[in-house]
Amino acid sequence: MGDVRGFLKVRRKEAAYRPVCERVKDFEEVAVPTPPKDAEYQASRCMDCGVPFCHWGCPIGNYIPEWNDMMFKQDWENAFKMLASTNNFPEITGRICPAACEQACVLGINDEPVTIRENELSIIEKAFGSGMVKPNIPERRTGKKISIIGSGPAGLACADQLNRAGHSVTVYEKDDRPGGLLRYGIPNFKLDKKILNRRIDLMAAEEVKFISGVEVGKDMTLDDIMRKSDAVCLAPGSGRPRDIDIEGRELEGIHFAMDYLTQGNRIAAGEAIDPREAISAKGKKVVVIGGGDTGSDCVGTANRQNAECVVQIELMPKPGECRSEDHPWPMYPTLLKTSSSHEEGVTRDWSVFTKRFTGSEGKIEKLECARIEFSREGKDKCPVMKEVKNSGFCIDADLVIIAAGFLCPITEKLLSGVRVDLDNRGNIKTDANMMTGAERVFSAGDGRRGQSLVVWAISEGRRCAHSIDKFLMGKSFLPVM
Repeated sequence: MGDVRGFLKVRRKEAAYRPVCERVKDFEEVAVPTPPKDAEYQASRCMDCGVPFCHWGCPIGNYIPEWNDMMFKQDWENAFKMLASTNNFPEITGRICPAACEQACVLGINDEPVTIRENELSIIEKAFGSGMVKPNIPERRTGKKISIIGSGPAGLACADQLNRAGHSVTVYEKDDRPGGLLRYGIPNFKLDKKILNRRIDLMAAEEVKFISGVEVGKDMTLDDIMRKSDAVCLAPGSGRPRDIDIEGRELEGIHFAMDYLTQGNRIAAGEAIDPREAISAKGKKVVVIGGGDTGSDCVGTANRQNAECVVQIELMPKPGECRSEDHPWPMYPTLLKTSSSHEEGVTRDWSVFTKRFTGSEGKIEKLECARIEFSREGKDKCPVMKEVKNSGFCIDADLVIIAAGFLCPITEKLLSGVRVDLDNRGNIKTDANMMTGAERVFSAGDGRRGQSLVVWAISEGRRCAHSIDKFLMGKSFLPVM
């Protein structure tokens, strides 16, 4: 390492955010870019540890100590090359990844871990800003045609890798523009769509073909695509939201998070929305059900729409601020997270069970809730949820956003007439090589793995590309992860 004592000299310093009073007035990114010199200092904290567990924590196996060392030595070009060798979209993960690598950082055992995610972002933005990132068109083409269905992170990563191998790749997207969850599920204040467009434009310049506004299974069949492709990758994402099937669910003013966030992203992009279909928090008492990242994004969106107040409730108990015995280092711990959206204004509550929705004239007015507790009972000691006696209470609401996660991909139309099996959770079933029951049809991402992180979707796409390349060519020089 450039400075083996760097971690003793430099304290962890995270990226700053724009002032709350300023950022809630727009949908611009909330984070302030870290100056290169500060990033170099932070990179110096990376220790010369014997076993870098950050590799273990990262689903795509980023060469973290290596590019931290190069950053500190101001060798930004080689740092970029090292980063790009394992991560197709560091400008995206550098903004929205929860950084499991940092929780596995050896320095984190008795100190604050290295700012790995922010260092990653500094490298790729330096690379774009300095002209290091250029279209890299393969010198030869294999003559093989591959179709990718779905342009989320898994589909894009798979397409990028297969294009690098010299195959001709076409990506189909049911929405009007590619990007999937990255475009319509993540608000601009976390991921500005200019960043996504920059990457997709680069891939298009490298001759990846994008066809938007085509829903496979409706506008054309999967069988149609199979007939003109040597291989197909299904990357539909996990699009079926988990509902709350309780009394009053039919009341007006209750919406799924993805419907709310998608519309918010479209409005931010300048699209006109039919007033009769608009989901707005302006002047309303908003309740977000679900304490995860999606729920947090809904909180931030509601604040920017000038909600009267925002309440976020979570079924599970409030996490601790320190590691518990259940999640020792280097495991990813369940910790209390306070996002930039939470800092902008929200009342958070945990161990809350929603029993019914009530209202009048067909519109939501209240949530009837109760406190719950979890106890471990029986031989398997699995947690059992119980309602706390006499703990009922109500929350006023004009708008309810359900952010309770996702169940599985929506496949009824997509897989019609093709022998692709589903597992017991409704996800696309594959073998160890990520091939489905239909020969030449592979699958990757949340639609195969189940709801997960963007970095896992990228890993899935890269693995699937390796399997497709090996299937078509007999061997593959693409990395397995």
